[in-house]
Amino acid sequence: MTIPLEDIRVDESVATSGPWQAVVWNDPVNLMSYVVHVFRAYFGYSRARAEHLMLLVHHEGHAVVAEGAREQMELHVQAMHDFGLWATVRKAET
Repeated sequence: MTIPLEDIRVDESVATSGPWQAVVWNDPVNLMSYVVHVFRAYFGYSRARAEHLMLLVHHEGHAVVAEGAREQMELHVQAMHDFGLWATVRKAET
């Protein structure tokens, strides 16, 4: 007896369509000056932009540090993890 398998198709364009966001979260470990350093060194942000994002992380609990294609945001999040920061990828609200 053969059991028919369902033909399930996933529309990958829906699953990966953007934009996506790289979000850095506040943590009890890293100094504010270090977070600014990471944003400047990795993203190439100006001191003012990096400090603004760091203050969002500190006061709001998180900040969107980049937005774009999912694969690129996953690379950014991995880089933040490599620097010791807490970060996640999320779908941007449109």
